[in-house]
Amino acid sequence: MTGAMQDQVAIITGSSRGIGKAAALALAAEGASVVINYARSSTAADEVVAEITEVGGSAIALQADVSKEDQVDALIKGTMEKFGRIDVLVNNAGITRDTLLLRMKPDAWQAVIDLNLTGVFLCTRAVAKIMLKQRSGRIINISSVAGLMGNPGQANYSAAKAGVIGFTKTVAKEMAARGVTVNAVAPGFIETDMTSELSNTEEILKFIPLGRYGQASEVAGLIRFLAADPAAAYITGQVMNVDGGMVM
Repeated sequence: MTGAMQDQVAIITGSSRGIGKAAALALAAEGASVVINYARSSTAADEVVAEITEVGGSAIALQADVSKEDQVDALIKGTMEKFGRIDVLVNNAGITRDTLLLRMKPDAWQAVIDLNLTGVFLCTRAVAKIMLKQRSGRIINISSVAGLMGNPGQANYSAAKAGVIGFTKTVAKEMAARGVTVNAVAPGFIETDMTSELSNTEEILKFIPLGRYGQASEVAGLIRFLAADPAAAYITGQVMNVDGGMVM
C-alpha cells in the first residue's frame, strides 16, 4: 500500500465484481477505506472485503440498490457512521437489458435508466453536501463508449451512459468552486461478466485498433489516477476513454 489515500474514504457502487471490484482493490492499495456496495447477495462483496482486509486494508460491505433514494440515503448514512467522511465516489453500478428498439419493452428501458443514470444522480446528490462542506472530493462516473457512439441493441444503455456524460459536465461546473472534481471514464469492451455473454467477439475486435478486450485493472488504473493522484486535481468535467482506440 502506497498511502496516497491514507485517511480517505471511497464509496464504489456495484463493486463486488468486474470494474467496480478492480477499482476497490486499486483504491484500497492506495490506503483508502473502501465501501463495497452491492445490490442483492452479499457473498461476492464480503469476499472483496476479505481480500482487502487480509492485506491490511480497510473495507466494509453495504447493501443498496442505488436506483432507490431511501437505500442511497442509508448507504451514505452507514458510511458516515463508520468513517465520518467521504472523499471519493465512484458511480459504477450498472445493468444491461439489450434488444433492438422495436422489441424493447418500457420496463427494460426504465430499469436501465433508473440504475445507470438515476442512480448516478442520487448518489452524487447524496455526497455533494458532504464534499462541498469538506471543500474537497473526487467523483468519478463510469460511462461507456456506447454513450459516445451508440451501439445497436443498446438504446437504453447508450442513452443512460450519454446522460451520465452530460450530468458529469454540469455537476463539475457546479462543484468546482469548492474544490470537488467530477469526471467520467468511458470503458470500451472490457473482459467482465457483462461482456462474457457476447457471442460476436471476432466482429467486435475488428473495431478495436489494439485488437483485444481491455482488462478491468486497466480501467481501475485510470480511476485510481483520478481519485488519488495530486496531478488529477486540475482535471474536471472530462470524459476519458479506456477503449483500445475504438473512439478517436
